[in-house]
Amino acid sequence: MFQNNPILIKLKKQLKLHNSFVEGIVRRKEKGFGILEVNSQKSYFIHPYQMKKVMHGDKIIAAIINNKDREMATPKRLIEPFLDRFVGRICKKNNFIAIIPDNPFLKDIIPCDNIKKLRCELQNGDWVVAKMCSHPLKDNRGFHAELIDFIVKHDDQYAPWWVTLSRYDLERDAPNINLGKMINENLDRKNLVELDFITIDSISTEDMDDALYIRELPNSNLHMIIAIADPTSYIEAGSQLDIIASDRGFTNYLPGFNVPMLPRQLSDNLCSLRPNIRRPVLACSVTITSEGNLIDIDFFAAWIKSKAKLAYNDVSDWLENSGTWKPSDFKIAKQLRLLHRLYLIRNRWRKNYALVFQNRPDYRFLIGDKGEVLKIIVEYRRIANHIVEESMILANICAGKILNEKLGFGIYNIHSGFDSKSIEQAITILATHGIIFDAKSIATLDGFKLLRRKLDTQPTQFLNNKLRRFQSFASISNKPGPHFGLGLENYATWTSPMRKFSDMVNHRLIKAIILGNKISCPDNTLIIKISERKRLNKIAERDIEDWLYACYISKFIGTDHKFVTEILYVFKNGMKVKLIDNGAIAFIPSILIHELRDELICDHEHGIIVVRDKILYRVGDVIDVTIIKVCLNKRTIVARPMDNTIK
Repeated sequence: MFQNNPILIKLKKQLKLHNSFVEGIVRRKEKGFGILEVNSQKSYFIHPYQMKKVMHGDKIIAAIINNKDREMATPKRLIEPFLDRFVGRICKKNNFIAIIPDNPFLKDIIPCDNIKKLRCELQNGDWVVAKMCSHPLKDNRGFHAELIDFIVKHDDQYAPWWVTLSRYDLERDAPNINLGKMINENLDRKNLVELDFITIDSISTEDMDDALYIRELPNSNLHMIIAIADPTSYIEAGSQLDIIASDRGFTNYLPGFNVPMLPRQLSDNLCSLRPNIRRPVLACSVTITSEGNLIDIDFFAAWIKSKAKLAYNDVSDWLENSGTWKPSDFKIAKQLRLLHRLYLIRNRWRKNYALVFQNRPDYRFLIGDKGEVLKIIVEYRRIANHIVEESMILANICAGKILNEKLGFGIYNIHSGFDSKSIEQAITILATHGIIFDAKSIATLDGFKLLRRKLDTQPTQFLNNKLRRFQSFASISNKPGPHFGLGLENYATWTSPMRKFSDMVNHRLIKAIILGNKISCPDNTLIIKISERKRLNKIAERDIEDWLYACYISKFIGTDHKFVTEILYVFKNGMKVKLIDNGAIAFIPSILIHELRDELICDHEHGIIVVRDKILYRVGDVIDVTIIKVCLNKRTIVARPMDNTIK
């Protein structure tokens, strides 16, 4: 009897089910509704009621329903939850305990189970680790989380460090393991203790891992020995400490302190190339011609005794004829002059035949006893830094060459230039700026080097930044390959074995070459593990820096304090700037650039901001700003230009 019911027919038309299903990512919007992103061109509306079943970032399958000619997504099945293991803050009210995830995209308050498991009294704002134990699309109840670890109290000044390390499940402390004596490797170590080796590091460095010795040959060539600390002389492959080092992958350098890969007893004492103490090393001997070419490369084990621990700034002052410091004797002075000469020769060679880094400043956080940021120090790389850097690059080129020739494998740093799928886009952008390349040439090492040199002559970093998103990421491989970013045929690091497990592996490979032993190629599982740990360490360092910047800059909110900034990017809704004095990144929304939105054009493609057909700002401009807002939860800084006179 309902077959021809007009009301039912009308309802069916309004809610016409297509029986189609799509897969996508949920994006929650401010007003409570959501969007299901299927791809960059297609998305579907999710009703606020349906959003109760999902969380921002969930990967789901949804049914598509046509409601009043509008396609809507109804969540049906969970593919991958946005949250699994996560950190957050306790929200406590009466007998109800929940957790608020520490994520800028989430505002959900998630009820907690198994509270007593932590065996501690929780207060509002305390930091904990939790794991999602139920999801509406997967279980028969709403969102619930299980508390699995306590991190730190709500008022702990070191929360930025402990919370971030817990977020990525990274270690807080150095390995705690007893060390034995040196292992018997059957290596015939050369006795070089009489040579005038020196170390150059930051004044506070304790884990000195490289020492340099250089002399001039009768034909004016330079003969150099790079001696590298040898932790593998204490750590047997497959031992407990070796497994710990392989799991950690790297020393984790964080603002204010570091978390070592190896026990400090080893890195800061037994293997550290301290002055006037006999130490085992793995060494590379190489001759550098007056043209900068490397010949007569030889690797061997040795004993050395550093004659001086020198500091970057002291050496730089002396070489630049400033300051009061001077070498302790003429032998050390001679070493420094020859090392300076080596730097000039090799730097010129790399400019002609490879690529040279731009000299960008480093920013160092000075942390107080209570974890507060006292000051952010700008450190520019000076001549002594460049000397050591050039020496290490030289040594790693030698390692790449010897591993390739003798074994055909190792752990190599590689970079393939532009992503093959993006080359055409890169060529098009270059052409619009008068730089003409074809796909074949830009995909070669020589072509990439030529392009990089052209980009370095550009007046701003705009084009360079724009092209960066079309480039592949640097990575590591167990096979030789070019490093386009350095402009080199291959590159294998071995100069930081106390800080990088990959360098420890290359030490063992080089020792096998020295001894004439057979050794297997590092497997891909190890490569993947090291790569993932490197990625996590980088993210953790960035997250802590963002947190500390937000805390430090917050005291300038609403003040007249002027910050000098450089415009880095232009977006559709504003621009990103870098505070030159401290390295913090701030966002300037378009409404603070020009009040009349219809008169404002944020041209991302050309890196300019235009008002009434006149350029107001462009990427690379240096402008003054004040701070108007800092969001500590999101670790973001909002700034306002002090002068926006139309140019």
